[in-house]
Amino acid sequence: MLAVATGKGRNGLNKSLQRSGLAQYMQASRCVDECFSKPHPQMLHELMDELGAMPDRTLMIGDTSYDLQMASNAGVASLAVTYGAHPEAELKKHRPLACFDRFGALNSWLVEHA
Repeated sequence: MLAVATGKGRNGLNKSLQRSGLAQYMQASRCVDECFSKPHPQMLHELMDELGAMPDRTLMIGDTSYDLQMASNAGVASLAVTYGAHPEAELKKHRPLACFDRFGALNSWLVEHA
């Protein structure tokens, strides 16, 4: 199952998901205008509750230290991607399982471990 926990507002997320064609793949989402801001764990807690996901079976993929800190605060594992907002050194401070600089490498990791 896929879900989105974002600092975007609901209208912005809905537009982005529709434009990108990704809306059909997302089973749930939470936005900053519906929950506490990251790194508070509320977004992830609500998504796990809605989807019936346990923390040990949940993985947060993020491009900011706020994403990774939220994962830690929610008691879930995380992966970091450097092709977003924060540099690798900052992301690694939050001890993600792995850190990727290319989508293909992230995809390969997910195929192997998911």
